[in-house]
Amino acid sequence: QVQLVESGGGLVQPGGSLRLSCAASRTIFKSYTMGWYRQAPGKQRELVAKITSRGSTNYADSVKGRFTISRDNAKNTVYLQMNNLKPEDAAVYYCNAGGVLDEYWGQGTQVTVSS
Repeated sequence: QVQLVESGGGLVQPGGSLRLSCAASRTIFKSYTMGWYRQAPGKQRELVAKITSRGSTNYADSVKGRFTISRDNAKNTVYLQMNNLKPEDAAVYYCNAGGVLDEYWGQGTQVTVSS
């Protein structure tokens, strides 16, 4: 069973930064596309950013230029650097590992953006 464990969420003021981390439990990591999704209260879960096993990235328009996704295959970890955070970025952020036949989700980490 694959486990994804997120960390790094918290409370930050508008304009601030946070870095989320997601550690995978075993070495499926290298061949999976890793992604970050978020879900705000009353809204559907949406893709924030994803990175393929080869390092190609894709971002939601709302976070382009502010968020950066990266992965460290040696550490089985994917990161989401979030800069210039806005109140509308507040949500539970979920890590996702997507393979050809399966996918896995983390438990989520709360990001709150408030002054």
